[in-house]
Amino acid sequence: MSGGLVALLDDVAALARIAAASVDDVAAGAAKAGAKAAGVVIDDAAVTPQYVSGSDPSRELPMIKKIFWGSIRNKLLIILPALLLISGFVPWIIPFILMLGGTYLCYEGAEKVWHKLRGGHHEPEEAPAVERGHDAEAKVVKGAITTDFILSCEIMVISMNEVATESIWVRALILVLVAFAITVLVYGAVALIVKMDDIGVHLAAKDSPRAKRFGHLLVRGMPAVLAAITFVGTIAMLWVGGHIMVQGVHDLGWHAPYDLIHALEHPVAGIAVVGGFLAWLVDTLCSAVIGLAWGLVVLAIVGPLLKVLPFGKSKGGPKEAATAAGNGAHRPAENDS
Repeated sequence: MSGGLVALLDDVAALARIAAASVDDVAAGAAKAGAKAAGVVIDDAAVTPQYVSGSDPSRELPMIKKIFWGSIRNKLLIILPALLLISGFVPWIIPFILMLGGTYLCYEGAEKVWHKLRGGHHEPEEAPAVERGHDAEAKVVKGAITTDFILSCEIMVISMNEVATESIWVRALILVLVAFAITVLVYGAVALIVKMDDIGVHLAAKDSPRAKRFGHLLVRGMPAVLAAITFVGTIAMLWVGGHIMVQGVHDLGWHAPYDLIHALEHPVAGIAVVGGFLAWLVDTLCSAVIGLAWGLVVLAIVGPLLKVLPFGKSKGGPKEAATAAGNGAHRPAENDS
């Protein structure tokens, strides 16, 4: 019995050493995976505040908390097991799933650009949840979690692809870490955004002239902040989506777009000090342009279908809220008076 216990302790110690040696790999893999998912993360942060727009201020943080835990469930209980099964049994499908997600990102980014170029035309906004009955909050939270599922799929698939060469257990640890880190980051930022005007109103009521000025600035500035987040999110979606498509078609055998981008990078890559940054900038801009072009193609094909299908976005889908951010869809700035 004692021999068996010693052997068991030796095994536990060995596992602990392996785990300790893997910590750096897991942390590095999580950072790499999270960075590639940045475009979707910014988009998520731009979309979510609109779900609680117009709600009773006392219910905003509880609603965000419910959406946060719904997002964690999406990532850990549904998406993560599915991705691990796919990567374990049919890993050749992952590039196609990734390209499908890249196409969705290009489509979303191109749609926002297209609506902006058309003059910012939007569908009529739904009344705030507080005006739509006692069960409206639950419906709003459910809708936000549903939209989060789509965004979480993109984040997790992009992350999985970045660590595809790791063992299944390391992949699982990295994806769990990415899921928690990104969800905390997104919904922490969302909570700050949706309460920023309340903070501004509170400061504006202070006796200090400096606090009053800063409070008024916060309230007046929130529409601009939301518009800036939406703009950066759009560019990031086009960049990430375009990069996924370029890499995907390169891996499938069509090398022209990939080779063209690297040919454009070459003249600036050798410049002292800033060469690396300029090469990255060229790659980013080219990927964004390709993402916009592909997104417009998809929009031209899919757009007319969505107008007639019962689940089409012409019915007022949740993603329109992100575009509304540029028009101050958060609570009105009149509070600063």
